[in-house]
Amino acid sequence: MESYILNHLQAFLLEMGRGFCFEARQKRILIDQDYFKADLIFYHRILKCHVIIDLKIDRFRHEYASQLNLYMNYYKHEVMQADDNPPIGLLLCTDYGVTTVQYATEGLSSSANTASSCRPRTISSNICWRIYQKRCSRN
Repeated sequence: MESYILNHLQAFLLEMGRGFCFEARQKRILIDQDYFKADLIFYHRILKCHVIIDLKIDRFRHEYASQLNLYMNYYKHEVMQADDNPPIGLLLCTDYGVTTVQYATEGLSSSANTASSCRPRTISSNICWRIYQKRCSRN
């Protein structure tokens, strides 16, 4: 899915809307003595915040929410400037279970949205979940 998005980056950004600036691919993040890699990092000029995109080629699992939350908190504490807004996380999966997403995101300090294809609906409080079906990654 990452290769698809990168190969079609211009179309992907146009679909996401105005204001997105590409910042990094496979951004290495060092926390304590562990390295993590955030798949795609953008900065949104209009919203004045980082947008962290994590790509998964399988069904949503609860640990994906925790991983994205880790990246968002890192950006909030280590990268965010004084006049920035908190980062937004976007998790792209091939499928999800509504209850699993709800339970995995309910206690997080951020906002969460989920979508099947392209219709978002709010579930709880700055992680955005946008779910693409497998066919989207094959185009």
